[in-house]
Amino acid sequence: MARLSIQKLNKYFGERALFADLSFEVAPGDKIGLVGDNGCGKSTLLRIIAGEELADGGSVVRYRDTAIGYMEQHVSRDVTRTLWQEVESVFSPVMAVEKQLADVNARLEQQPATSDLLDRQQALREQLESMGGLYYKSRVRATLLGLGFSESDFDKSVALLSGGERSKAAMGRLLLAQTNVLLLDEPTNHLDIPSVEWLEGYLQEYTGALLVVSHDRYFLDRVTNRTIELKNGRLYMTAGNYTAHKQQREKDKEIEQKHYKTAMQEIRHIEENIALLKQWNREKSIRAAESREKRVARLREELVAPEQENATLRFRFAATHTGGNEVLKAGNLSKSFGDNTLFREAELELRRGERVFLLGANGCGKTTLLRVLCGRLQPDSGYVRLGAKVSVGYYDQVQEGLDSRKTALQELWDTYPDKTETELRSALAAFLFRGDDVFKTVGVMSGGERARLLLLKLMLAGDNLLLLDEPTNHLDIASREALEEALEGYDGTILAVSHDRYFIQRMASRTLRLNSDGLRMAGQGADAFVATTEPAVASPAPEKPPQANAYKQRKERAGAMRRLQTTVRRAEERIAALEQEVQTLNEQLADPAVGADYARLTELTAALENANRAMEEQLFVWEESQQELENLQQEENLVDKP
Repeated sequence: MARLSIQKLNKYFGERALFADLSFEVAPGDKIGLVGDNGCGKSTLLRIIAGEELADGGSVVRYRDTAIGYMEQHVSRDVTRTLWQEVESVFSPVMAVEKQLADVNARLEQQPATSDLLDRQQALREQLESMGGLYYKSRVRATLLGLGFSESDFDKSVALLSGGERSKAAMGRLLLAQTNVLLLDEPTNHLDIPSVEWLEGYLQEYTGALLVVSHDRYFLDRVTNRTIELKNGRLYMTAGNYTAHKQQREKDKEIEQKHYKTAMQEIRHIEENIALLKQWNREKSIRAAESREKRVARLREELVAPEQENATLRFRFAATHTGGNEVLKAGNLSKSFGDNTLFREAELELRRGERVFLLGANGCGKTTLLRVLCGRLQPDSGYVRLGAKVSVGYYDQVQEGLDSRKTALQELWDTYPDKTETELRSALAAFLFRGDDVFKTVGVMSGGERARLLLLKLMLAGDNLLLLDEPTNHLDIASREALEEALEGYDGTILAVSHDRYFIQRMASRTLRLNSDGLRMAGQGADAFVATTEPAVASPAPEKPPQANAYKQRKERAGAMRRLQTTVRRAEERIAALEQEVQTLNEQLADPAVGADYARLTELTAALENANRAMEEQLFVWEESQQELENLQQEENLVDKP
């Protein structure tokens, strides 16, 4: 039985139909990706399903026992709470029972036990256990850590959280709620790659239904099993994730185009016959012509025109001049803000034609490093040297390079006063600013429109080194793919920061990870979402060593792999045991009797800290050993290839 049934849903903005007669069902276990261009109505559809907005026609049927959890794209929560209190508040019913039990325990300590009190205590204990009261704090902690918060953030006021952190807190509340249908609007916005991977793992294991709006193609591929595309007010549904949907849609469009072409050829052929029959001007030929005209009318009535493609970005990046092979060199770079050291002793060298991506957790300093490299910030120490004839173009994710008072046309004209209005309007049209759109002020533009305007300014500059800070943010999937195609044809050098794994996988020639100790090559993950090879220049095949030496190397490699496998297995066993120990300690700490015993509370808290520290150490051992094992396995596979 379906969880939701959407029937003939309509929504209008003025006289324009955002969508009409939309119908589909959401069954238990469905993981549906809702995709489409910016402004097509995806978020509006989610709000209608969630009951946050009214439709202009049709209905949303929520079947019995359906419990919906909805997270919108822009959230604002109670700023008087701490982060922990905000997320923990989803367990308010559990906490109420916990308080009642604490009150009963206090009364039992202050007065002789009665059968009524003891019965009440036992009933509350059973109720608390059935509600998950013994481990809800552990669930809150695990969720916050999984979303990328540190334990030092738990007591931070919501008022001090960034917009991205508030979104993650709202996501935490939603994931911990008792729902069987999740409606998520751009849930990966503001999340770094580890947090997105954690969310993917959670949603893969989630037993309820999911309807998610996202432009993150990698996320959609890993999480969804059905795809709904909203386009020109219509729904196109396919089984499978985004990649499967895209392939199926291309096949369907091809078939649709062939059917349309065949039908039009038949109509033209019949119309030619009609003209001939009428020329003969005989009674029999006139009747035949009239019969064929009816047939043409039927064919035209049944004819389905191929789907009209929406306007897409059309552009290419090209450097106006070529620099030397050494594009940029930086050494001993460090930057701090107060007591917060973002990075130190960072070393970087870029060669012509490279596509290098900076990875790292949110807040590690990736944007700061880009701003240092382009001269917008001064480092605390170190140097940055540009190669001969190198000019730098910078894409700023916070879009500070635009004046909110200017129109799109003014913004371009002030930057490129030597170009004519015709030239600039043609360039704006290629970036989907058409007609009166060129007179829209930056202040009223959407994030996607501002992103397109910044990309246009960058394209016109013709720089041969691009520093790109989250360039796919605010872009829909079609615009992201257009950007990727343009950058693939770019003949300069790229250094980019991005959390878009699809973009990274398609573009990167090598990746670097930034932390407080500087930059280092990023290891290749198990899902291979980033390329870690050197620039795509064919390297000479290594000479094969003598057979005896190869045998010895293989034997040594096999022994090393066995030792690493043992280390990985033992680390996994130790991690599992420590996780159980942490859960047990958390359950003991949740006991009100422990809270009243200071000595016992101190002992258990210390034990919990030790267990968490030991688990972090084992996770480090596991990660390093697993990475080394994968490297050896790849080496073995290469040797095995003829």
